[in-house]
Amino acid sequence: QVQLVESGGGLVQAGGSLRLSCAASGRTFNSYVMAWFRQAPGKEREFVAAISRNGASTHYADSVKGRFTISRDNAKNTVYLQMNSLKPEDTAVYYCAARPYVINTDRTTYGYWGQGTQVTVSS
Repeated sequence: QVQLVESGGGLVQAGGSLRLSCAASGRTFNSYVMAWFRQAPGKEREFVAAISRNGASTHYADSVKGRFTISRDNAKNTVYLQMNSLKPEDTAVYYCAARPYVINTDRTTYGYWGQGTQVTVSS
């Protein structure tokens, strides 16, 4: 069992940066693949990025590759999403999620979710 709490969202101008954090409860954080998803109004929740249990492997959606970086600190039970060169189309609620074993981009395979944090990018 793991509980996830996101923070770091806000309003930023296009071209700016934000860093999201997701703090996890429990003593087995390093047992979980961690991922970020996002959901814009009227759209389905989509995969953004994921990181393996030990942080050695990452995977990104094409739309954020080269602009976003996912990382984790297992000592702090926290996963991060550094977002640079933000665009208005990045505006969404960003969710942290966890699943066991290996990276997967399918949101239905993630059993643990945070409450989400709003990111708004103005043009």
